[in-house]
Amino acid sequence: MFKLFLLCALAVAVRSEVPEEDDVLVLKKSNFEEALLAHPNILVEFYAPWCGHCKALVPEYAKAAGMLKAEGSAIRLGKVDATEETELAQEYGVRGYPTIKFFRGGDKEAPKEYSAGRQADDFVNWLKKRTGPAVTSLTEVTEAEAMIANNEVAIIGFFKDAESEDAKAFERAAESIDEIPFAVTSDEAIFSKFEVSKDGIVLFKKFDEGRNTFDGEMTKENILAFIKTNQLPLVIEFTEQTAPKIFGGEIKSHILMFVPKTAADFEAKMTEFKKAAEGFKGKILFIFIDSEVEDNQRILEFFGLKKEECPAIRLITLEDEMTKFKPDSELIDAESIVAFCTRFTEGKLRPHLMSQDIPEDWNKTPVSVLVGKNFEEVVFDPTKNVFVEFYAPWCGHCKQLAPIWDQLGEKYPEGSDTIIAKMDSTANEIDSVKVHSFPTLKYFPAGDERTVIDYNGERTMEGFTKFLESGGKDGGAPAGEEEEGEEGDLDLEEEGEQEEDSDGEGGHDHDEF
Repeated sequence: MFKLFLLCALAVAVRSEVPEEDDVLVLKKSNFEEALLAHPNILVEFYAPWCGHCKALVPEYAKAAGMLKAEGSAIRLGKVDATEETELAQEYGVRGYPTIKFFRGGDKEAPKEYSAGRQADDFVNWLKKRTGPAVTSLTEVTEAEAMIANNEVAIIGFFKDAESEDAKAFERAAESIDEIPFAVTSDEAIFSKFEVSKDGIVLFKKFDEGRNTFDGEMTKENILAFIKTNQLPLVIEFTEQTAPKIFGGEIKSHILMFVPKTAADFEAKMTEFKKAAEGFKGKILFIFIDSEVEDNQRILEFFGLKKEECPAIRLITLEDEMTKFKPDSELIDAESIVAFCTRFTEGKLRPHLMSQDIPEDWNKTPVSVLVGKNFEEVVFDPTKNVFVEFYAPWCGHCKQLAPIWDQLGEKYPEGSDTIIAKMDSTANEIDSVKVHSFPTLKYFPAGDERTVIDYNGERTMEGFTKFLESGGKDGGAPAGEEEEGEEGDLDLEEEGEQEEDSDGEGGHDHDEF
């Protein structure tokens, strides 16, 4: 009994010692374990003061902390400056910023990665799902009204028998989704208030039509499909906050409208875009991107667009490999967009591959310059060995490699059987090679086999020379084996949600887009 009293007293004492900023616990190596003892359920953000994504997260993270504190919840939010608390960051495998982990029940050995969005409601709903029942029970009209008012999206199951098979299917679906609150009710007054006359499911939302009613066989799969179709707006703006919802969902085909919000015809364009979206709900996600926002410029670059070329429409699929499509017409009206999307869903569109024009002096320097239009002809020349760097102009690691790559090019002058080349992969795309991170180095040995070998060795003159002199064996991956990027695949999500690595360059060995 005395031991229990002592632990409780210690917890109270520790609680007062952990400093706070805007209701967020400020954690360090020196107080981390004590904080877990005092607050067994803590969501912890590992951040860097210079990280842009971390800075953007500050207000929403603090808002979530305040919401939980105001409710009297035992769940707390904390933060660790990983640039100062390097030992703590290393202990929890922090590779990029922000990294967010949930420590449940005071267990510091196996925290769970936070997997939802970065708005206050997302944090609160995810944490409540992780610490409480998947479905809450509503017995008062005011409870239901509060739940709907306090959440962007809320789902209520109306079941007169809460133990029915349909109600159990609803609960199984709820267990699969962390970021949306689920509730169930059998109360007649709540049925009446929301004009529900029989068992069913209603998704309430603060956008578009306001609510959607499930209509179909009550299975977990059908319920999840219904939620997937209706949980996002017909048209959603791409921001750091919405990016997890956009890229974390199951809809992998996205049509993007790049348009400046300040344009005189912005509302007219949005009306047409939204009208077109109605026929592709659940099939294609309609997204608009403010082309004037500085943080969005790399996305424009990725699609080969400049601000002055907007408004513009592009379509992208985010399956195993990204594929981009460009409409034939520059018109932005509902009819043109519907026709474009229809051709896509029918499989009648050819992918759009960007290419710069071939420079007149492309092969007059030690490092040959490749673009989409001359790539195949050069790298699959059966009489030449070609070693190519796929780079991005903004990539820090590519800039570090540049002088070494130039030196390598000088080692193999014009007339030799080896060509050292480079290609700007932000402005040129090819079918035969997929680039996932920067820089990517690939070797195309002479011959008719169209062999491609990834270079995995050291980025030094000695490493490159050994690789080339060994015919692509010393430092190379087996032919056909794709090199993996350090931080995942190159995809559009990275533009909004790229975790900034501790070196500030976007990757330990690669820069991701």
